[in-house]
Amino acid sequence: MTPAEDARLLLRLVERHLGSLRGTLDSVGCADEDWGFLAQQTLEKLLKALLVLNEQEPPRSHSLQRLIQDLEGCGVSIPLAPELLGLDDFAVLARYDADPTPLPAERERLLELLDALHDELRLEFARREEEALERGVAEEFRVRRALRPVRREN
Repeated sequence: MTPAEDARLLLRLVERHLGSLRGTLDSVGCADEDWGFLAQQTLEKLLKALLVLNEQEPPRSHSLQRLIQDLEGCGVSIPLAPELLGLDDFAVLARYDADPTPLPAERERLLELLDALHDELRLEFARREEEALERGVAEEFRVRRALRPVRREN
């Protein structure tokens, strides 16, 4: 798959996760640890999609801090709300702890932040696709012009 296809796949998974998060927003049947895990996975995939868009291979890591460092390493600065960074523990620790783990913020706030980041990434993806299309059209025009037979005046 091309980087664009990989990023598109990750964004589809994010959209599925966001739907699940919305569906369990008010549910008492979904433990904070489970909701937090899904929120963490959503953020992880968003960050990995951004890495892929920047032609970087995402690490096999659930660490949000590591993904942010990798993004910074390729020149991408992504200021994340502290509430989102607080989801890091939900990747592994909270799932295997018998004690309750409180979410770093209200579910509504976390979902709002994830939705906003998703919207930003979708816009960035669309912008890059448009640029690639424009470059492709411009290149195709140059190639066609170069291949066009030269007319000679008689």
